[in-house]
Amino acid sequence: MKLTIAKIGNHETISFAAKELCRILKEMDPNIVFDLRRYPSYNENLKDTLWIGLDSFVEKSNKDSIYIDVKNGAGIISGSNECSVLIAAYRFTYELGCRFLRPGRDGEKIPKKELSAEELTVSVNETASYFHRAICIEGSTSTEHVYNTIDWLPKVGLSGYFVQFFTPNVFFRRYYGAHIVDADVDAMMEPLKDEITKRSLKYHAVGHGWTCESFGISTTGWLEFKGEIPEDMKNVIAMLDGKRELYRGIPANTNLCYSNPYARDKITNCLVDYCKTHREVKYLHFWLADEANNQCECENCRDTLPSDFYVMMLNDIDRKLTEAGVDTKIVCLIYNELLYAPQTEKILNPERFTLMFAPITRSYSHSYSEIDTSKEVEIKPYVRNKFNAPTSVEENVAMLEGWKAQKFSDSFIFDYHLMWDHHTDPGYYYVAKTLHSDMANLDKLGLDGMVSCQLQRVALPTGLPQYAMAAALWDKSCSFEDVAKEYFTAAFGIYGGDVEKYLSGLSDLFDPEFVRGEKKKAADVVIKDYTEAKEVINCFRDEFIDKNVCLSPDWQYLSIHAELCLMLADVYIAIYNGDEAGREEAFSKLKEYVGQTVNDTYNVLDEKFIIDDLWKYYCLHI
Repeated sequence: MKLTIAKIGNHETISFAAKELCRILKEMDPNIVFDLRRYPSYNENLKDTLWIGLDSFVEKSNKDSIYIDVKNGAGIISGSNECSVLIAAYRFTYELGCRFLRPGRDGEKIPKKELSAEELTVSVNETASYFHRAICIEGSTSTEHVYNTIDWLPKVGLSGYFVQFFTPNVFFRRYYGAHIVDADVDAMMEPLKDEITKRSLKYHAVGHGWTCESFGISTTGWLEFKGEIPEDMKNVIAMLDGKRELYRGIPANTNLCYSNPYARDKITNCLVDYCKTHREVKYLHFWLADEANNQCECENCRDTLPSDFYVMMLNDIDRKLTEAGVDTKIVCLIYNELLYAPQTEKILNPERFTLMFAPITRSYSHSYSEIDTSKEVEIKPYVRNKFNAPTSVEENVAMLEGWKAQKFSDSFIFDYHLMWDHHTDPGYYYVAKTLHSDMANLDKLGLDGMVSCQLQRVALPTGLPQYAMAAALWDKSCSFEDVAKEYFTAAFGIYGGDVEKYLSGLSDLFDPEFVRGEKKKAADVVIKDYTEAKEVINCFRDEFIDKNVCLSPDWQYLSIHAELCLMLADVYIAIYNGDEAGREEAFSKLKEYVGQTVNDTYNVLDEKFIIDDLWKYYCLHI
């Protein structure tokens, strides 16, 4: 068949959307022939044409809406902004049966079939449930891993990417090795930034590092600083026990003497200068130290809440940016001691700022959907440098409530479901369900979306958790059961239900709440559950995996995952049998297997973090 596609205008993202539409349709039906055109505006008199771009069909807005009205291959694919048009193009292919299960081309499920004009009939008119729908760089990454993540975002309705630090060296160094220097990473990031721009994604930047970058100390990770501290910084480092030193030698974790106007000016001037020279950044994150309990104890600081000093600096930043004519949004972080809301200071221009709630110490045994907002939660009084991080979702959300008096017009959550905790759940089923539920209930917390602080490779055994996250961020009313069924059917065909039952069963037997140390079990119960898990794995492998392993990467990943889970079960059986030598041997075998399969799991498993995390949980049980 022949299909005329007309781009409206010459915006890079619209051109890319048209290109991607052609690519996917061509992969569905190699015999399709395209007549690709460009016009300055929509022309209703041109018949038998599929238009793609911005026009009067959807009111222009930063809020993502998509509009698709196509009948027999003719009509319009549009949106409220350029990124929305790209999302709409992918949604058009979704309605034709395509699925984008995980980052990387091997996560695309594109059905092969002969397309007719009648089949190209799609009608969609939707607005995203949440404004912020983004992923943050984390883990150990190659440039390809970051590219794959950026590329995947609009395919599932996500619309932003966050690059931490001035230079995100730490993430690439973890993957490539210590020889990687900042100049290398800066060069790596340039084409990746181009990919963000190409898709018109909301670009978030920095976060960590302001307290030391402001004084010329490069902060591109959490490394100990070996150099000479600048003279003008020595007297404004936070005083602890009468000394002013980098906290445990790490600049990124060090607070300053925020009562000192010079310290505040250095930080705020540095941030303003960054905004002036990085106009591509839409959301600049302004965070303080990444470690609790190192607030300055000098006589001018000790009686003032850290959040009051923070708001002083936020107001200074807004004043200076306004004077400079810069409209960059500043993201302020509610995290560690900053969970305690300010008592004396008020944000003067809330429109400048976006509130980011980061409950890094919360438990994932319970979802935000379980919170009873009618119950009052007691917040422990603030004691300087004696901060005990809240673990329950109720405590964390109660502390968020205190900040609402600042009247922010915009806010989102920065959460960590896929950073560490997913490694407590080998089936990935509980984490997917909790993540979906959390996203569906963000509006009840007064939050308008999520930036997920997560590993870039998090799809072994499946990519269901981040797929379910994306689905709920776009449509908070979608059910987890429907999303899971859709995912497993796309990945495993007629055996999708069997795979879902298998993986949910593994989540039951491994029991994430037990693994993370929040639930106690008798040794004989642990041994019974993990022995049963091994039996379930072996039976499923014989009946399904071994017979289908050659069909697709999805089955190959299940095969590797099955072996990993057998080894992990052996670790816990040995621990609870009191077999010290056996547990060490079992963990060593698991670690060795992860290394042996690293090429096979390149796109789906962060080999560094899974070993580090499994070791951390192993240590909880010995």
